[in-house]
Amino acid sequence: MNNSDFVRQLPGSNRSISSQRTISQRLRIDIPLLLLLLILSGVGLGVLYSASDGSMDTVIRQGRYLSVAFVVMLLVAQLHTEQLQRWAPFAYIGCVMLLLAVDFVGVGAKGAQRWLGIGGFRFQPSEIAKLVMPMAVAWYLSTHPLPPSFRHTFISLVLILIPTGLIVIQPDLGTSILIATSGIFVLFLAGISWGFIFSCLGLLAMMAYPMWEFVLHDYQRQRILTMLNPESDKLGAGWNIIQSKTAIGSGGFEGKGWLLGTQSHLDFLPESHTDFIIAVLAEEFGLRGVLLLLLLYGLIVSRGLWIASQAKQCFGRLLGGSIILTFFVYVFVNMGMVSGLLPVVGVPLPLVSQGGTSLVTLLVGFGILMGICADERLVHQ
Repeated sequence: MNNSDFVRQLPGSNRSISSQRTISQRLRIDIPLLLLLLILSGVGLGVLYSASDGSMDTVIRQGRYLSVAFVVMLLVAQLHTEQLQRWAPFAYIGCVMLLLAVDFVGVGAKGAQRWLGIGGFRFQPSEIAKLVMPMAVAWYLSTHPLPPSFRHTFISLVLILIPTGLIVIQPDLGTSILIATSGIFVLFLAGISWGFIFSCLGLLAMMAYPMWEFVLHDYQRQRILTMLNPESDKLGAGWNIIQSKTAIGSGGFEGKGWLLGTQSHLDFLPESHTDFIIAVLAEEFGLRGVLLLLLLYGLIVSRGLWIASQAKQCFGRLLGGSIILTFFVYVFVNMGMVSGLLPVVGVPLPLVSQGGTSLVTLLVGFGILMGICADERLVHQ
C-alpha cells in the first residue's frame, strides 16, 4: 500500500478533501490568488494610512471601495467563460457607443472630457474598455484558426484602434496606450509572427516625429521633456519627479520607518496617496519593502499566467493571459513614472493607490480569471 492509498483510507480524509473541493468549486474562487490579493490590499491600506497623514477617513473610504470591489469580483467569478464569449461582441459595441457619447454629452474636468454623468453619478467609459478590449479581440481570434492570418490580424487591429482613437480624442493618451496594449497582448498570445511585430515597431518609430508634431498636446510633450530632464524646471514641471526620486533615495535599504517619511508628511511629495504612493512606501520601508511588494506582484502575475495557461478554451487562454499581462503593465508603468524612467501618465499602483472605479475594474478582471480557473476545474472532474 502506498502513501496515497493510505491517505485515502484514513477516516474522514475523503470527506475533508471533498468538502474543501466543494467549497472552492461552489464559490468559483481560486484561493491562492484570493489570498495574495487580500494581502496586497492590506499592505495598500497600511501605506495609504501613512500617505494620507494618518487619516482614518481615507482608509475607511478605501476599505469600502475594496469591499465593494471584492464582492463584484466574486460575482463576476460566477460567470462561465462561454457566457463571456457570447457577450463579448455586444459589450464591445456598447463600449464604443459610450465612448462616442463622451464626445457629445460627456462631462469635462481639468481640460479633458472623459466622463459620463447619470444623475449624480459619474464614470469613465475608458475604464470599461480596459476589460472589453481584450474580451472582444479574444472573441474574434478564438473563432478563427491560430496563429491568425494577415487578414484576421488586420481586423483585430481595427477592433483595437477604434476605442483607442476615441480615448485619444478625450484626450487621455496614457489610458489609450494601456487599453491598446491589452488588445495587442491578445494578438501576441495568439501567435502572430515576430516579423509582423518588428514591422509594427518599425512603423511606430517612423511615426514618432509626425505624432510629436501633430498628435501630442503641449502638456503631453512637456511630460516627455520633463522625464528626459526634470532639472530643467525644478519648481515647475519637474517638481513631482524630483521629489519622488528624493523620497525613494532617502529611504535607503531599511527605510525610515512607518509614518516617519518626511517627503510625504511635509507635503513635498505630490499625489502621495494616489499616483506616487510607491515613493511613500520606498521612503518608509526602504528597498526591502519595495522588493517584498514586487514579490507579491510577481506571485500574483505568476498565478494568473498559470490559470491562463491551464484553460482548455482558446478564448479563456487569450483573455486570461491578456488580463494578467495588462496588470503587470500597470505596475511597471506606475513604478517607471514614479522613478523617472517613464513620463507621468496618471496610472495608479494596483491595489495600493487610493481609487474607486479603477479598483473595481481591476478586480473584475481577477474575477474573470477566477471564473476561467473554475471552469478548468470542472473540465477535469
